[in-house]
This record gives sequence, structure tokens and C-alpha cells, in this order.
Amino acid sequence: MLTDRAIFPQDIFPYLTITKRRFVILPVRKVVHVANLSTTRMSSKGQVVIPEEIRDRLGLASGTQFVVVGDRDVVILKALSAPSMKGFDDLVLQARRQARKAGLKKADVDAALAKVRGHR
Repeated sequence: MLTDRAIFPQDIFPYLTITKRRFVILPVRKVVHVANLSTTRMSSKGQVVIPEEIRDRLGLASGTQFVVVGDRDVVILKALSAPSMKGFDDLVLQARRQARKAGLKKADVDAALAKVRGHR
């Protein structure tokens, strides 16, 4: 139904945050096809079945872990995957740079680990 009133993004996406006329949108796939949509129900145990077509397309297998984000009427599942060895090496390198910049020494890290593990 067409109306003469303007349609704003928050009319379509009520969870969208707008600041200074800029939209803040979580990064997701750029194109959403109607074929990608389906419905499912939550069980009494809180379990939700991801339709087989979506599982196959995304390569989701039994045991896949997810981060679950909920806000108002939106639930987002983000599949977790371990970084590649190069990705892990890059993370370690970045952490070492930040630690060096903060003035942390190996002894500081060892002391923090001992404290967390209960060897005060």
C-alpha cells in the first residue's frame, strides 16, 4: 500500500540505531534473497532448528558453536570458528605489541596468571 508519508529506515528495522543521520548496522551479508528466509519455532527447552538449506549453504555441522546476541525482538546467531594459524599468529603479534606499549613484562603476565589460578 502506497502512502504519501516518508518511510524511514527505523520503520523497516526498528532495532536500527541512527546517530547524526548515519546508520549503524551490524555487518551481515549484503544481499538478502527471499529464498534465504524461513521460519522455525523454539522448543520448550529453548532449542531452535536452523533449516537444512541454510545449514548446508553456510556449512554448519553438528556441534557448531555460536555467539548469540539479542536486542528487543532481534536474535542474531554468529557461528564461531577458530582462526587460521596465520590469523592466530597475527593476534599474538598484536597482543605482544599492545603489551609492550603498555609496559607489561613477562613477570607481570606470570603474576597475573598465578593470581587467577589461585597461587597467590
